[in-house]
Parts: sequence; structure tokens; C-alpha cells
Amino acid sequence: MFSIEHLHTLRAQELEQIVAQLPPGATVLEIGAGTGVQAKELSRRGFQVTAIDLPQSRYSEHRVYPVIDYDGRSLPCPDATLDVVFSSNVLEHVPDLAPLQQEIKRVLKPSGYCIHVLPTGAWRVWTSLAAFGDSWAKIRPRLGELLPQRLRRGELSRLLLAWTEVRREAERPFTPTPHGETGNAFTELWTFSRTRWMREFRRQGFAVESAQPMGLFYTGYMVFGARWDLPLRQRLAPWLGSACCIYRLRPATR
Repeated sequence: MFSIEHLHTLRAQELEQIVAQLPPGATVLEIGAGTGVQAKELSRRGFQVTAIDLPQSRYSEHRVYPVIDYDGRSLPCPDATLDVVFSSNVLEHVPDLAPLQQEIKRVLKPSGYCIHVLPTGAWRVWTSLAAFGDSWAKIRPRLGELLPQRLRRGELSRLLLAWTEVRREAERPFTPTPHGETGNAFTELWTFSRTRWMREFRRQGFAVESAQPMGLFYTGYMVFGARWDLPLRQRLAPWLGSACCIYRLRPATR
């Protein structure tokens, strides 16, 4: 089951690797800041952070930092004013990256660069498999509804509805929905791969300085949640794959 607290725990762990790649006191723009929890922590550590997100973000009701509503087109920053543009699990949700990449180039200082955290093909595989566990977790409490409870008017209708809803939930893992804006859950095995992202960044005029696994295993479904602590997830990552990869980029030309 989704838990914003557990998501914050995962993002806090990933933030340690992000901070290690930021110049002290850097001016940072976070695109797709969500609740603003990462921007808040970066600000606490002395960075000058502007956080933006779409007004219809699913996290807009849970903001803990002044997140600016963004129109999805023009970054609200003057030319050549930022040391770093940062995003975490955002770019895969942008249908057309080219205009955004041009805007990023516009707002970066000549010495500036980007830090993007993106899901991996391994995350896609394990998220598809974890859907079966998530589905069972939702079905199990409803098993009692599938049996007649007592003779009364409407009982047959109730039973038919319960069976229909449980069947629909049981079928869901067999038709996985895409996470990003390109392709489907199966093609995301490629579109989320490091090879594809590096190729895409270079095509859009960025030099890829590094592309490293974050070293944390998790899926899009929080089946085990906090019961699997961070040390366990770190130990699993080399064997099952890191959920995310961190990319450091610079505009190839100015």
C-alpha cells in the first residue's frame, strides 16, 4: 500500500548521494518537487533552492516547502542563474523532453550541470512482479465478502458486485500500466535502461559525466514497506538491481 512516509524515507536515503554531488551553497532548481521534502532538506543544508511542480501534482496537498506552481513550459528562472538543475523520478513523466531540456540549458550558468534520478529497467521488472503481492493484499481482506452472509433482499446483487470487484483486482497484475509517458510497461524495460537514457541525453545535447546506480532496492508497490529496512534494501540492490540511477549531465555546447 502507498505510504508517503515510506516514500520520504527512501528519498531521504537517496538525497545523501545527491548532496555529495552539489557544490556548497549552490543555487538549485528542483523540477517536480512533489511535497518539497527534498527541497526542504537541501535548503536546511545551506543550498539556495527553488522548487517547482505542476499544480495538479498528486502531492500538492502534502507540501512541506514553498513549491511554486509551474506551467509545464517555461522555467521560472532568469537566464544563466543556476548552478544545478535537479529532478528525482520526474523526466520519465514528461511526454516531450526537448523543450524542457532547452529550458534547462537556458537557466544553467556556464559552469552549471544537471542531476537527474530516474527509475531503472530493474525497477520496472520488480514493480510488475510486486503488483501480484499488492493485488493479493487488497483482495485478502475482502474474501469474506465473497460468501453469502444472510438471506435478505439485495444479497445476490451484493455478491455479484463483490465478485466483480475482486476479479477485476485479481486481473490487474496481468495488465500492468505504464509508469512513464512513453510506451507501455513492457517497453519501459528498455526506455528506463541506462543505455537508453544516456543515448537520449546525448541526442538532446548533454554530455553524460556519470551514470551510477543509487544502490537501493524497492518497487513501485510498497508491499513490504518499512518492514524491509534501508540496510536490507541496500544489500539487495547488487543482486536484484537498484531502483534508480543518478545521472550527472552538462550541456555539451553553449
